[in-house]
Amino acid sequence: MAIRLKTADQIEKMYASGQIVREALDRLGEIIAVGMTTEELDAEAERICQAHGAACLFKGVPGRGKAGPFPGAICVSINEEVVHGIPSKRKILDGDIVSVDFGVELAGWCGDAARTFMVGQVDPDVQKLVRVTAHALELAVEHTRPGGKWSAVARAMQDYVRSQGFSVVEEFVGHGIGQGMHEDPKVPNYVSKELCSRDISLRPGLVLAVEPMVNLGSRKVRMSDDGWTVVTTDGKPSAHWEHTLAVDEHGVRVLT
Repeated sequence: MAIRLKTADQIEKMYASGQIVREALDRLGEIIAVGMTTEELDAEAERICQAHGAACLFKGVPGRGKAGPFPGAICVSINEEVVHGIPSKRKILDGDIVSVDFGVELAGWCGDAARTFMVGQVDPDVQKLVRVTAHALELAVEHTRPGGKWSAVARAMQDYVRSQGFSVVEEFVGHGIGQGMHEDPKVPNYVSKELCSRDISLRPGLVLAVEPMVNLGSRKVRMSDDGWTVVTTDGKPSAHWEHTLAVDEHGVRVLT
């Protein structure tokens, strides 16, 4: 792995990017409502990004296979959609959960975060799913400390999620971030033999986009026909939360 540690000045630049992401997600949380389309959410996030002179990280990312470039500023995934959902004229319904992933680049440095919003009267078990996923991210913030190993953080997240009766998605993980949206290392939300054999040392200057994705049912996922949207194989809901975190000498700083 070619992990690039960041200087204090570089982390400040990433914090500036992260605050645009935070502002956009805060705003989407204020306006999201039954009957709104996901295109409307996308337009508002892009407006905020452009108002700050930043660029939307996801827009135009090349697709794989027959999938074209990603057309949206945000990834917006509803209910059984796990990640990478495409904004469209689809209307948000009462009881939906809507996961929004957003990233920007400002002055050459990136920020990336995600939240799952509950709209209207959401079933109690799905409310619990959203809360548990958010708390898994909080555990990552709590356990990420200089001198530690990522496997210990991943174990805390994994064990908590499983103790609540849910499953951790394994096909998609977090990542390093900096001048590129995706840098080394890969940052799993679960413990594997690969992670244990090539563990990540939590050193000052390490910046990670940590993003637990948690399913109500089976952990298994599949790609939908559009070549972008990942969905649960059993059709049950999934939640997604993410922060960009910077390790420093004292602990961890949430940049988003």
